[in-house]
Amino acid sequence: MIKKYVCLLIILVFVSCNTKKSVIQTTRKGYKTNTSVLNNNKSTYKKSSETQTLEATTRVKVTNDMILAYIEKYNKVAQSNKNKYGIPASIILGQAILESGSGTGPLCVQANNHFGIKCHKDWNGPSISFDDDAVGECFRKYDNPFDSFRDHALFLTTGSRYAPLFILDKKDYRAWAKGLKEAGYATDSLYPTKLIGIIERFQLYKYDDGTLLKDPVYTSEKVLENPKEYQVSPGDTLYSISRKFKLSIEEIKSKNNMSDNTISIGQNLKVN
Repeated sequence: MIKKYVCLLIILVFVSCNTKKSVIQTTRKGYKTNTSVLNNNKSTYKKSSETQTLEATTRVKVTNDMILAYIEKYNKVAQSNKNKYGIPASIILGQAILESGSGTGPLCVQANNHFGIKCHKDWNGPSISFDDDAVGECFRKYDNPFDSFRDHALFLTTGSRYAPLFILDKKDYRAWAKGLKEAGYATDSLYPTKLIGIIERFQLYKYDDGTLLKDPVYTSEKVLENPKEYQVSPGDTLYSISRKFKLSIEEIKSKNNMSDNTISIGQNLKVN
């Protein structure tokens, strides 16, 4: 009997030592909202290199710092359009971030289309073919980002289906986000949730009161002037910059003593 218990004990010890805990791995799909910011609008967002997945017209991965850089670059034109067209700046910036992947999405890079606006029957300008809800759909193409921001404002203000938005409180971004979905701006059922999540995570509502617009707004006319330098933005490539300033890639490389095609966000390139 004693031997029997000893054998049983040895078996139990052996099984215990060779048993491993199962590991459950999770992946995050889409944009995950920071609940601490949702619950406290006065909290301060901290910079980090955490990667977010933004998906609207396309799925792209960007870091928080890239999103913050995008906000820094375009918040003034968003505030200017708020004052001129009556669209909340938070909605303008939030949609641009979501639709363009903070300027890194292929539609934005190739066509300066920051809002995923399709051609529709009234569009007579340049266009680009892009796979979205269907293969080879027609999307609007712009000479520069600021034309895209202006066209987004005109698209909302002149479209009859968006008229109900303009009776809403200009600071009620939640109602605007839901109204955009109801009016048919996006087919994604989670579009309002994603848009509100971006606005609240990055505190874009602070641009709705109009007190932060102090510097001149860069318009499409100024972009088309002949600047001496250009600061590289998220999504820029040497090819897109060469198209923007009507230079060849080799000319840009020569002006900036570049040995290859590598560029970095924030880098100043001579383009005169």
